[in-house]
Amino acid sequence: MAAAKKTQVAKEAATENKPAELNRVKARYINEVVPYLVKKFEYKNINEIPKLVKITLNTGLGDVKDNAKSIQLAVEELKTISGQKPLTIAARKSVANFKVREGMTVGAKVTLRGNRMYEFFDKLISIALPRVRDFRGVSSKSFDGRGNYAMGVKEQLIFPEISYDQVEKIRGFDICFTTTAKTDEEARELLKALGMPFSAK
Repeated sequence: MAAAKKTQVAKEAATENKPAELNRVKARYINEVVPYLVKKFEYKNINEIPKLVKITLNTGLGDVKDNAKSIQLAVEELKTISGQKPLTIAARKSVANFKVREGMTVGAKVTLRGNRMYEFFDKLISIALPRVRDFRGVSSKSFDGRGNYAMGVKEQLIFPEISYDQVEKIRGFDICFTTTAKTDEEARELLKALGMPFSAK
């Protein structure tokens, strides 16, 4: 009876999440990840099943805050990588020690949802991360206690859209994965099942 209930919950989730055209990561979530999570955590309701809701990329630009051209180049790189126009982040207050004035551009960020989110996730795990030198997986400990995961990328060159010849400066950025998971364990299993290459350590 319990097994039948799990199957029903997984089917309901698959039906609810089925868009017209599926990205392969989204398809994996519906066809493989949902049944796996239902079996592992014994969810009784489809709303309990964790899902990835957004991916946020952000980069600091404090080192080029006085150079409008460099800021524009960095923003364009983030746009090229993410497929979406980033928002620039302005300093909220002046900090004399860092020569920062209120209103100066000190960063850029982009928030991905829906298909763009899944497309970026696919590109990250399938193409970008494998291009990292001596790559041995990402840390499995960078969760925030509320089911969200953060990691850093040291250089933008791991993404195939970025050409070395056109890069002004090697620049990294942070990536945050926001999920509906209630615990870090559930979030870890969700991301792992989607293909996140966590290291064994």
